[in-house]
Amino acid sequence: MNAPANAHCRACGTPLTQTMVDLGLSPVSNAFIRPEHIAQGEMFYPLHAMVCDACWLVQLRDATPAETHFHDDYVYFSSFSTSWLEHARRYVEAMTARFGLGKQSRVMELASNDGYLLQYFHQAGVPCLGVEPSANTGEAARAKGIDSRELFFGERTARALCVEGWQVDLLLGNNVLAHVPDINDFVGGMPIVLKPEGVITLEFPHLLRLLEQNQFDTLYHEHYSYLSLTALVPILARAGLRVFDIEHLPTHGGSLRMFACHQNASHVATPAVQACLDEEARGGLASTERYAAFAEGVRRARIDLLAFLIDARRQGKRVAAYGAAAKGNTLLNYCGIDTDLIEYVVDRNPAKQNKLLPGSRIPVLAPEAIDARRPDYVVILPWNLRDEIAEQLAHIRQWGGKFVVPIPHVECL
Repeated sequence: MNAPANAHCRACGTPLTQTMVDLGLSPVSNAFIRPEHIAQGEMFYPLHAMVCDACWLVQLRDATPAETHFHDDYVYFSSFSTSWLEHARRYVEAMTARFGLGKQSRVMELASNDGYLLQYFHQAGVPCLGVEPSANTGEAARAKGIDSRELFFGERTARALCVEGWQVDLLLGNNVLAHVPDINDFVGGMPIVLKPEGVITLEFPHLLRLLEQNQFDTLYHEHYSYLSLTALVPILARAGLRVFDIEHLPTHGGSLRMFACHQNASHVATPAVQACLDEEARGGLASTERYAAFAEGVRRARIDLLAFLIDARRQGKRVAAYGAAAKGNTLLNYCGIDTDLIEYVVDRNPAKQNKLLPGSRIPVLAPEAIDARRPDYVVILPWNLRDEIAEQLAHIRQWGGKFVVPIPHVECL
């Protein structure tokens, strides 16, 4: 399938011609339906990922406006995952030790959400600032005592923050780089607020792991790009930045933590950078054939999940799901799953409870519904948290309940 004539790479401008996977039309993943709006229709948008065969950035062909996703009623709060809080705490501890951060330092987080990470810098007495476009999550951060500005970051925003005196020793962004429609403007703002010897750390799901583990459900409109080091090196170079270290993380099914600095800063590059580039080359990230093979694996996963759920329902089994995650909404809508196959989903986040999932219209309930209704199967939609969720709900085995993980393939636990 070819892209429309006006589709160009949002990083280098090259016309896009190569499809990675086309998931059809889907609603915005975090546009939960309020009960009073149940009779209203929803907007569905194309969910078509393409790869630039010049710079190898994987990206959605059609970009929805950022305001569609990040607004006053944004429903994703980072603090509802205990494992993610622990990840944040360990990060703060490690960066403080490695770069000698203290009361004299300054830290800025891009997409700081509800202060889930900056709270640990704040508790240690390190001055910090959160930049977060969603009003309700920013308000939650301020309730923790963390200065949070409701802004979309870019070159203009960076210059304004610099005028205020915000030049920082550490600039961090966890799982934000994929969320920006204009990646050059976003990265271009980074050197403006970074001190000459300052450090940038960016964490993002690794495209290589996405391909290897069939993580197609991590495609949604909120993610404009799907990232590799191969694609990011030239983007950073255009902004006068260079990568000097890489760490591999287990989060989100396999992520990279990338360390960057000004081109002329003294930070010495580690062997991990070239090793990562070499691994990506071996994994076919600069090969159109690799992306074509991925699309076929996606189609097989849909067929297998539908077959499992249809068989379960034919046997009279009751099926629920855990975790009203964005990735789950992509999976459910691509597979055409609704309340005929999954009766309800539970989630710890009160902002999602008593609403309906976009598209599938599956109701979201509090976790206590699992105990009250005793389903035979619980489908773990945020599979990246499978161990945490299985531990929390281990007691379902008392009535013979089982867990189902749909990615990378259907697995019954």
